[in-house]
Amino acid sequence: MTTQARTAPVVLVTGALAGIGRATALAFARDGARLVVSGRNQEVGDALAAELRGLGTEAVFLRADVRNEDEVRSLVDQTVERFGRLDAAVNNAGTEGQPGPVVEQTVETYAATFDTNVLGVLLSMKHELRVMQAQGAGSIVNISSAYGKIGAAGASVYVASKHAVEGLTKSAALEVATTGIRVNAVAPGPIQTDMIERFTGGGAGKAWLVDQVPAKRVGRADEVADLIVYVATGRSTYITGQSLSIDGGITA
Repeated sequence: MTTQARTAPVVLVTGALAGIGRATALAFARDGARLVVSGRNQEVGDALAAELRGLGTEAVFLRADVRNEDEVRSLVDQTVERFGRLDAAVNNAGTEGQPGPVVEQTVETYAATFDTNVLGVLLSMKHELRVMQAQGAGSIVNISSAYGKIGAAGASVYVASKHAVEGLTKSAALEVATTGIRVNAVAPGPIQTDMIERFTGGGAGKAWLVDQVPAKRVGRADEVADLIVYVATGRSTYITGQSLSIDGGITA
């Protein structure tokens, strides 16, 4: 292993197996980072790690469910055991939950969304920050949404979960602002992923959503990934406690 490879930053990406998470892992690999990618499907995860190694970087898949604190703790600890440190983390694991009006939501639909989107981010940051504070350095990027800034009829629970991610991000950033650690969020608008197809049902539903975007198109996962890499790395050392929108103007 070359000296450059040994000093390359170590990045953990949760929810890395599809969509924005997968694009982010590929973008970091091309940027020279060493990677731990995580998700819940072992076969898909192993294939992604092999693909990343094919780009010339060190990469490993570690299975974890971000709703389970023991698994999150183990994920972070195994990352440090494997690579010696954790320089950046992208907390991308998330779900769109069950769309529908408020009167149709239940305790179960609330928990299914908040356990992943909010508890998962909280637990991930808790253990990532534990390691980063010991190092005296690090960067965390939480994946929010344009719906973390505005409302959306028929998506109340998802919207609430992403507003919560924004609050967690800002509060954590203030807690560690003097420690050499930065905490930010990236807030995508409609992006061409499997999630948008599930969320809108495709067809007319997706066309309606696209029409709400001033740019009149959905974004690409690689566009979001490029912003995540910028925010997570040393190119943006004075940015902390912020939520950066990449949404075709939908929140303008």
